[in-house]
Amino acid sequence: MTAENTLLFNRKFLAQFKALMDLHHSLYTRIPPPGPYFESLVEQTFRRSGWPADGILLSTAGAPPHDLRVGEVRLALRTEIGIGTNPELITLARLCMVETSVWDSPTVIQHALDYLARYNGLLMLRAIWGPQRLHYQLLEIPLELLKRMTEVTLLPVGKRVAQPSLAADVFEGEEKMFRVQFDGADGKCQIQRLRVSRCRLLLAWEQLLE
Repeated sequence: MTAENTLLFNRKFLAQFKALMDLHHSLYTRIPPPGPYFESLVEQTFRRSGWPADGILLSTAGAPPHDLRVGEVRLALRTEIGIGTNPELITLARLCMVETSVWDSPTVIQHALDYLARYNGLLMLRAIWGPQRLHYQLLEIPLELLKRMTEVTLLPVGKRVAQPSLAADVFEGEEKMFRVQFDGADGKCQIQRLRVSRCRLLLAWEQLLE
């Protein structure tokens, strides 16, 4: 968490975001906002919070990465809204894509670090499904925590031979903080089983489903 992000995600931002989420559910009563909808909601939240239009830049829809710049702060935006979302453990199904002809632990980790270096924060919306309700979490994932993947050596996993998937668990002492995996088939970097308690929970609420 940075000082800039603390100022961005202030009380006015959170109130405006919740109001827009209520508006979303007035139209889509049982559907959490998927990635592009979430990105637009965040953009509109900053506009309604008083940021000038020329100080907000959302990446073009359909052209990765669908992220947002607010002033000089560059934000990555992610969602985890599927049925089966764990209330305490986060999955980043795609942190980034790695394209390299060299497929080994130092190289792919460096590609992920180069990606993270482009941003000042990562904002995520999560939906945990329950009987006739959704439990929402809006949180900031510390980039410095994800960068601790530099402390591990990735090992091959799975059955692929030509370019196997590579993975490792990242620990702090005896506590496993998360698992990082690079898919050998498509180059996707995933973060698995990241503890919510390790992140900055900005807002949490229950949404009744009609």
